[in-house]
Amino acid sequence: MERREMMKVLATLPLAGWALSTHEIADAATHTNALLDLDDQQHTPSQQPPQARPPAANYAAKFFTALEWRTVRVLADIVIPRDARSGSATDAGVPQFMDFVMTEYPNNQARMRDGLGWLNAESRSRFGVPFPDAKTAERIALVEDLAWPARAKPVHLPGVRFFSAFRDLSASGFFTSRVGVKDIGYMGNVPQSSWNGCSAAAERHIKVS
Repeated sequence: MERREMMKVLATLPLAGWALSTHEIADAATHTNALLDLDDQQHTPSQQPPQARPPAANYAAKFFTALEWRTVRVLADIVIPRDARSGSATDAGVPQFMDFVMTEYPNNQARMRDGLGWLNAESRSRFGVPFPDAKTAERIALVEDLAWPARAKPVHLPGVRFFSAFRDLSASGFFTSRVGVKDIGYMGNVPQSSWNGCSAAAERHIKVS
């Protein structure tokens, strides 16, 4: 399955382990998109385009510690890296989305903090440095041990559970952002000059003639 298709599927599933309603996700998305809009207004056209720079570059995390913030940004971009089609998780403001969720809905804080702590402890054990300071290949090797629950070692289960939840939250943050909405080709809220009715294929699908 292509990465974008996988992330679209994940974004439609319940958020494993996170105490969040659809309304709360929408609230976090609205807050994050407002941050990105403000950041865009503070840059002139001669500067880098939004997809080529970190959003809200001067943003100060309210929940995450300095190390946790670096870890979240690195891990989110492993989950959803930048590609030829669209920006990465950090381009879309996913870390800011997560910081808002942790601040506004504190029932999620323990799971996030424990998971990031586990990831950095495991990285120190393997590579001698926290996760964001490890080499790219080392980070990917560690994530590979967590990303496939069916083949994960029992000793890695805390990390597997955290990564699965983090991936779900990353997908929700990304696909409720302006970058993510554009990525999936969403055409809602766009005025149309004409309407030709449903296509024959759509009518067959809903069994209407």
